[in-house]
Amino acid sequence: MSPTTKPSRRLNQKGFTLVELLIVVIILAVLAAIVVPQFSSSTDEAKEAALQSSLTEMRNAIELYYHQHGSLYPGATKASDGSAGGTAADFKAQLTLYTDAKGQTANTKTAVFKFGPYLKSPDIPNNPMDINPATVNTVVLNSGGTLGDLTATGTNAGGWWFDPASGKFIADVDNSGSGGTNYQTW
Repeated sequence: MSPTTKPSRRLNQKGFTLVELLIVVIILAVLAAIVVPQFSSSTDEAKEAALQSSLTEMRNAIELYYHQHGSLYPGATKASDGSAGGTAADFKAQLTLYTDAKGQTANTKTAVFKFGPYLKSPDIPNNPMDINPATVNTVVLNSGGTLGDLTATGTNAGGWWFDPASGKFIADVDNSGSGGTNYQTW
């Protein structure tokens, strides 16, 4: 072969063959199949960490309220007058506003309304495991059946579930975490 034919041959070659392109596409598909599940599991782990953080924040706020209000949990009394029979709205108000010893709420701190707010935000945190945007920060109070039943679980209505007699606060979704434990048992 003469030295002049080699360069002309290279000039005639114009790109990759179909087989070479197929091999590259297959390699990229295999890499994507390995990497994509890693991202979805890290998203689930982040949601579980956020759930654990929200549960800790809420349970700490509830316990502090309990100790400052003569062994009454938020939602056990009405925020308007301190009488028995609170609602989920009373529960939220008593954790996010200033309260007196009976659980009545006010927007400003005074000598009477000297407790709280127990949460930094104006609302309770969202439940990161709840997929329904309408219920992520709702609270269902255990108002039916036996109050204080520690074996009771939530209603699976989404958001959060709270028993104002026992102080049990759980995620109100019936799903299991990465370890196989139901979120209601966290």
